[in-house]
Order: sequence, then structure tokens, then C-alpha cells
Amino acid sequence: MNTASRGSRRRLLRHAGAILGMLTALGAAPWAWAAEEAPDALIQRLSTEVLDQLRNDKALKNGDIGRVISVVDGKVMPNVNFTRMTASATGPGWRRATPEQRQKLQQEFKTLLVHTYAGALRQVSDQTVEVRPLRAAPEDKEVVVRTWVKGRGEPVQLDYRLERTPGQGSGWKIYDLNVLGVWLVDNYRPQFAQQINAGGIDALIHSLAERNQANARGDKG
Repeated sequence: MNTASRGSRRRLLRHAGAILGMLTALGAAPWAWAAEEAPDALIQRLSTEVLDQLRNDKALKNGDIGRVISVVDGKVMPNVNFTRMTASATGPGWRRATPEQRQKLQQEFKTLLVHTYAGALRQVSDQTVEVRPLRAAPEDKEVVVRTWVKGRGEPVQLDYRLERTPGQGSGWKIYDLNVLGVWLVDNYRPQFAQQINAGGIDALIHSLAERNQANARGDKG
């Protein structure tokens, strides 16, 4: 990886704590809110709420893995279509995967994201969120909510792809994120494809598990 690429990655991770922060906010409201609010209003309100939470929760702000995992499991996952996110990152291999492989893959992918962004939570301090005007029709089933995270230095682009979910628990759910012009799914898809081409879904699961184990050892070091 060249110097420019390393610099871009560091900048991405430095601000990526905002991703987990914004996602964390989505667990703060009951489903009734999600059904009544427009997606951009939902992101604006909840973004503000979670930034306040991050400032007051020292364990979360310090990237405490146990605290982050607790928040992700209790608040984030019920409000994100993580199955769609994982399937999109996995690509065609997802259709060939067994239910057990899909479950393992989702768990390892979630753990990877938690470790990746937990450290970046330390960077959250005096940021505010500006939601850009929503370009969507009332009947749209999928929308992109574009925001700027503003604080010290240049504003950070943070966008969300959301889908409207019908029936019980209806409302809007996130299925992809964009930080500094890079969509999360697009970022992981070529990495996942390389592992699947080399050894199938099991090879990808094994690779993710090894990365997560290495991250866990680093947390204890």
C-alpha cells in the first residue's frame, strides 16, 4: 500500500467512529418513530442524540470493545438490514452458502466492523451533523440520506442507504454506509471475492475469524 493510500485509510478510520455512532443512535427510538418520520428527519434527530450519548459514555467513547459490542447487539442490529449488507459484500457466493455459513459469516463480519471502528470512537468530541436535502419521492422504497459531520477541520461526508421495510416493525433500515466517498459494501466486496475464489465461503469465514482473533489479542495487549 503506498503512502497516499495509507493516508486515506487513516483519515477514513479517524472519522469512521461517526458511522458506529450514527448506527448506535438508531436503537434509541421505538418503532413508532421510524414509521412516522421521514428518513432524513430520522437520521438528523438520532444523530444528534447519539453524539450526546458518546460524549457522556466514557466506555463507549474510549472504544471499550465489550461496551461497543453490547450497544451493537442491543441497539444497532435490530435497526440495520445486516443480512442484506453482508450478502451484498459477499456477492454471488452468498447464494451458494448454507444457512449455517451465512450465520457464521454475518457474525464474523459484524465482529470485524466493531473492532475496526471501536478505536475511532475516541475521535468523537464536538462534532455536529448536517443532513442535506433529501432527493426522493414519497413512494420510494430506497433512499440515500446525505450528511456532513462537522467539527474541527474539514467536514466529513457520511451518507446512508436506507430501505423501507413493510409489515411489523415497519420503518427505515440502513443497509450501506458511505464515508469520504467510499461505500462500506463496495470496500469489502473485492476482499471477500478474493477469499471466496481461493477457497469458497469457508475460506472467507476462516479469514475473517483469524482477523478477529488477532484484533482480540491486540485488545488484551
